[in-house]
Amino acid sequence: MVPKSAGRALQAPDGAHLCLLVPICCPCGPFRGTVAANVAPTFLSNMTSVTLPEDLPVGAEAFWLVAKDQDQDPLTYGISGSNAYFFTVISTTGEVKLASPLDYETLYFFPVTISVSDGHNNPVQKEMQVIVEDRNDNAPVFQNTGFSTNISETLPIGSLVFSVLAVDKDTGSAGAVVYYIERVIPSTSDSQYLFKILLNGSIILNGSLSYNNKSAFYQLELKACDSGGWYQNSFITQCSSPVFLSISVIDQPDLDPEFVREFYSASVAEDAPQGTSVLKVEAVDRDKGINDRVTYSISNSTRPGWFDISQDGVIRVSGSLDREQLLEEDEEVQVQVTATEEHLNIYGQEAKVSIWVTLRVTDVNDHKPEFFNCSLLACTFTPQEAQVNFSGSVDEHASTRIPIDDLTMVVYDPDKAGGSNGTFLLSLEGADAEAFSVSPERAAGSAEVQVLVKVPSLVDYEKKTVMLVQVVATDLVSGNSSVALVTIYLRDINDHRPTFPHSLYNLSVPEHSANGFVVTDSIHAFDPDTGEGGRITYSLLPGNGADIFEVDPDSGTVTVRDSELLDREKQGVYNVTLQATDGGGLSSSTTLQIYLLDINDNTPVVIGSYIIFVQEETGNVSVTIQVRDSLDPAHDDDQPGTNNSRLYFSLLPSPYSHNFSVDPDTGLLRNLGPLDREAIDPALGGQIVLTVRVSDCGVPVLSTEVNVTITVEDINDNLPVFTQLSYTFPVRERDPGVLVGVVKAWDADQTEANNRISFSLLGGGANFMLRGYVLGSGWAEGRLWLPSDVSLDYETQPSFNLTVIAENPDPQGAEATAGIFVPVEDVNDEPPTLDASSLQGIHVAENGSQHGLVAEVVAQDVDTQAQLEVQLVNVICTKAGVNVGSLCHGWFSVLANGSVLINQSEAIDYEICDLVTLVVRAYDLTTDPRFQAYSDNGSLPIAIEDVNDNAPYFLPDNKTFVIIPEIVMPSHQVASVRARDDDSGNNGAILFSILQADFVTKDGAVIAFNGFFRISTSSEANVFIGTIELVTSLDSTLQGTYQVTVQAQDRPSVGLAQEANITLNLFTVDQSYRVRLQFSTNKEEVGANMEEIKAALAQATRTTLYVVDIKDIESTARARSRSYLDGYLVFPNGSALTLDELSVMIRSDQDALMQLLQLGLVVVGSQESPESDLPKLLSSVIIGLGVALLLVIVIMTMALVCTQKRYHRKLRAVKAANEARRTVAGVMPSASAIPGTNMYTAERANPMLNLSTKDLGFESQSSSSDLDCIR
Repeated sequence: MVPKSAGRALQAPDGAHLCLLVPICCPCGPFRGTVAANVAPTFLSNMTSVTLPEDLPVGAEAFWLVAKDQDQDPLTYGISGSNAYFFTVISTTGEVKLASPLDYETLYFFPVTISVSDGHNNPVQKEMQVIVEDRNDNAPVFQNTGFSTNISETLPIGSLVFSVLAVDKDTGSAGAVVYYIERVIPSTSDSQYLFKILLNGSIILNGSLSYNNKSAFYQLELKACDSGGWYQNSFITQCSSPVFLSISVIDQPDLDPEFVREFYSASVAEDAPQGTSVLKVEAVDRDKGINDRVTYSISNSTRPGWFDISQDGVIRVSGSLDREQLLEEDEEVQVQVTATEEHLNIYGQEAKVSIWVTLRVTDVNDHKPEFFNCSLLACTFTPQEAQVNFSGSVDEHASTRIPIDDLTMVVYDPDKAGGSNGTFLLSLEGADAEAFSVSPERAAGSAEVQVLVKVPSLVDYEKKTVMLVQVVATDLVSGNSSVALVTIYLRDINDHRPTFPHSLYNLSVPEHSANGFVVTDSIHAFDPDTGEGGRITYSLLPGNGADIFEVDPDSGTVTVRDSELLDREKQGVYNVTLQATDGGGLSSSTTLQIYLLDINDNTPVVIGSYIIFVQEETGNVSVTIQVRDSLDPAHDDDQPGTNNSRLYFSLLPSPYSHNFSVDPDTGLLRNLGPLDREAIDPALGGQIVLTVRVSDCGVPVLSTEVNVTITVEDINDNLPVFTQLSYTFPVRERDPGVLVGVVKAWDADQTEANNRISFSLLGGGANFMLRGYVLGSGWAEGRLWLPSDVSLDYETQPSFNLTVIAENPDPQGAEATAGIFVPVEDVNDEPPTLDASSLQGIHVAENGSQHGLVAEVVAQDVDTQAQLEVQLVNVICTKAGVNVGSLCHGWFSVLANGSVLINQSEAIDYEICDLVTLVVRAYDLTTDPRFQAYSDNGSLPIAIEDVNDNAPYFLPDNKTFVIIPEIVMPSHQVASVRARDDDSGNNGAILFSILQADFVTKDGAVIAFNGFFRISTSSEANVFIGTIELVTSLDSTLQGTYQVTVQAQDRPSVGLAQEANITLNLFTVDQSYRVRLQFSTNKEEVGANMEEIKAALAQATRTTLYVVDIKDIESTARARSRSYLDGYLVFPNGSALTLDELSVMIRSDQDALMQLLQLGLVVVGSQESPESDLPKLLSSVIIGLGVALLLVIVIMTMALVCTQKRYHRKLRAVKAANEARRTVAGVMPSASAIPGTNMYTAERANPMLNLSTKDLGFESQSSSSDLDCIR
């Protein structure tokens, strides 16, 4: 039987990689019946190595040992060796399990000895390599956990703050460390993104710092994680424990001081002596970490010279004070105090702040009151306006407390009112002081003065026409006084009424005496007043007989007024009241007792009735009153032929009697003018009833009365009349079809046919329509509407003037008009606009140079009720025309009133953004919801002005500068530098200078060489170039390096310049390295091929050729060498090639050698080398070509041979590499030295410059290396 183990394939756990081959079955020949010797078992040939993951659990299956035995004997497996403890083997099956954990970081591969035995032969042993595969079982570990650093608060954004390093022992992505800032303490919105950490562990400042306005200390919690890897069949990421970086912010003097109080004020008496302390102000340095000393000065004052201030901030009186000079300034002096820090700020400027201090000058009683002729509000109270004479007038006997007219008097005391100062008493003196009083009697500061009547009886025009008083103003405290004389002119008044000598007069008159019959002309009244007050007029008071008698108003003669009423049979005595009235309206009366003498006692009798119809305006009344008499129709029943029978006709008074007249003799009744139906009460229906009296002429007169009814017929003789001459009807815009207003009109005609009214409208076009409505009784109204499809627009036409016409059916077309004013009420329907002039560009300086308000965006709206606010829509940040994102978004803010403010003055940086465009719009808060409330967007460009906040910096330049004394002459360029300044204009303009020039010999001695070099400045594309030239010849015997320190300094127009320094090494090469190249061409051809020659030499030697001279050779050997070139071949590190080194390197580069030969090179030698070197060179070339051919043949042969042994060669290469890693540091393999140097270091670095071989320029170069400008 074949043992079970012999037929099993070698197995490995998941993740393990076995380098095993499939067992090879060797067929056996037929059994011959003979017994062969027992053969030892063998392992499969591919059981040479196994790969296991380091996270394989202990006890897990690792792999299987598989061997074959031709005898099919039972096999026993085992593992031995120094590393066998890692495994346990089941000897009968060959299963191998892990006994001890693996660790890639400790032991990543190791050998074990595996064995198999069949019990008959010696055990078979074989070495197996166990390769441990790395897993992500380690977290990164920071190399130092105590991190702290100090940084300046002005550290530029993007600067390095600190560098950390975490190491992960794993390999691949599991060992690639990524750094994180977990949190920043204090945790605020400002500090959250203040720092960022790069992939290499460098922590960079990502925002601005401020010792005073932000935190002075930050703590960063840092974490390092690997990039993930497999561990226990899962892809996981391992992270370190957190560490903390403590960052202390160092305060810099970048803030101005500030006063400890926002407002200072104090009071000082106006008589305070010089040197009096008034107030102490105090300011402190806002840079709390510096706390610079602050001094004080007065930089401005509304009253220069009145006050000064000491260095400690105490304000004192320095001049004469006068409160009265400050009345228009509210008795205050404004002093601007400036606090300045002792040291300049980081910008080289004074750090200072100013504040206005209010000093109130208090009053001292040093003035007396004075009089002024002016109204209190109009008085200026200058000393030149003071007066002592005043005048006025008053009516005699004026009531108590009545003031004197036309007296304008003001008393003023300049001392401050309040308390006792400025308070004064007023009194009257003089001959007429008893008749008057003064008001007020006490006042403070200023007061209007009135002289009042005190005793009316003493103010008597009939006794005195002019009165004099003195007004005395006395200071309450000092007793000082002023006196003003007031002249008072009295006006006569009507203070006496007329009087009659008797209260009753008895008179007689025959009845029916004729009108005008003088009853009496001897009764008169008397009045002592003068002028109009003494002029008397007479009248009869209403009452008994007043309609019968009358009096002449001037003479007082009483006469008969109506003789017809003088009828003794009706009334025999009349008591008439005669009144006398003066020009002032005062009156008195007396009684006239008039007795009638009887002469007649028959009354006339009227015949018939009188009813008349007449058309108004054109119709006339003409009717005669008929009287019945037995003998004569014109007489009454009295005796004919006497006055007692003669008749007299009169028209009695009535509402309309004044429109008619009656002939007194004939009784003919007529109208006095055209009759007007509309003048008659409509309730009367056009009827007028007149009463005609018929009297006889006897004594007394007898009479009778008759009614005459006149009906006045209506015609259309009146125009309509509007209730108003004009109407005002306001209408809201944008409202169609609304009622605008109602007009009313009235026609006085009293019949409906004549008073019907219709309306029409003029003006307004199609915007309005008018509808009429009849109200009755001659009234009508017109309703003014907007059509349903018409609305008004305030902005198009804010008002309308219309004319409404009222007319009636009169065919003559007469009409009445009234104006209608329709103001359109504004509705907020128009969007606001932005004033283009307010969006013109402004300039703002960077880095905290400006604060507060910088611009005003003006919004406008044609609507009258608009409430506008300005809104910030967007902020566009650009640098040199390129959008830079949101870098400037917090720099500015826009208030609702349009004020543009600087938000973050210190954050404004020209270098990251030179143009900020604020996109704004206007918003109307009260816009009707139906309409647009926003304006179009507008742009306010803010150009950021550069300040000198960046120092120049030198641009990296991998050039090496070499000085060859025999080539370099005065005024020749020996080196150059390039620098840039991120500022603009003069702030970014750079001027170069040489600060120091030294020569360092090879033994380290330093010799000053000032004055041997000069530098000139030029610019190209914002890069400034400093060209260093030699001033004088150099000593060619000196061997070493010239060290030239160059300074780059900007040239700001304002403020201090900033600078940067760099030190250049200028290497010297002595004449011992001079080589000569001989050519078969003349010097002109050599010069023409110079670039190709330099390129070929650079390819072969990695050096730069510096030509000393090219000359033709004048000798018999011209046929072989016609010219020669003398020069130096210099490496970038300043070392040069020797002749031997040059020969070796040319021979080693066949391409370069062939190119040089084609260019005519025939001899390489020193200046003394003879031309006989040419055969040697040619022989060397032939030998080199032969050796090269032989090498090619050998290499091809070796390639064929080695193909069969490739696997073994690879193993030997691995072992060789391992052996190389174990090589002791400092033991160098045998190799040729780099030309121009002495030896290699362990890292194959050039010992002179400590540069790697890569930095020595051994890569492919071209002739462009000549641009290094080496001399």
